[in-house]
Amino acid sequence: MSILTIGKVAAQTGVKVPTIRYYEEIGLLPEPERTRGNQRVYQAKAIKRLSFIAHARELGFGLEQIKELLNLADDPAQPCAQANEIAAQHLKAIESRMKRLRSLKKELLSIVHVCANNGTIKDCRVIETLADHGKCLSHEH
Repeated sequence: MSILTIGKVAAQTGVKVPTIRYYEEIGLLPEPERTRGNQRVYQAKAIKRLSFIAHARELGFGLEQIKELLNLADDPAQPCAQANEIAAQHLKAIESRMKRLRSLKKELLSIVHVCANNGTIKDCRVIETLADHGKCLSHEH
């Protein structure tokens, strides 16, 4: 059985030491055993769990969603429908954000194009549009 310090765990997973401590504090990672010198020591299963968390974060899952997924993973005999539902809800939220971002991009392209670095700030389309939402192409954002 391999036992690792928090620094080695951080190096192996790419998760920073303060983030590992935070995940322990909020219950995503169990409190590790400690040496007589009060140093945290981790076993391989902690690395696997932390890698799961890191990958889920890279995919944009929130901490509560990750907590739910970890609870499901801790009981592997359960059906996967709930995990699938969490992922489907996350996908729907991403699609909604993408739609909003496309709208924002269109608006910013319009503002930048109209402004084109001409004139002074008192006549600046960027400043004018940001000050008056009614001058936007769309009010969706």
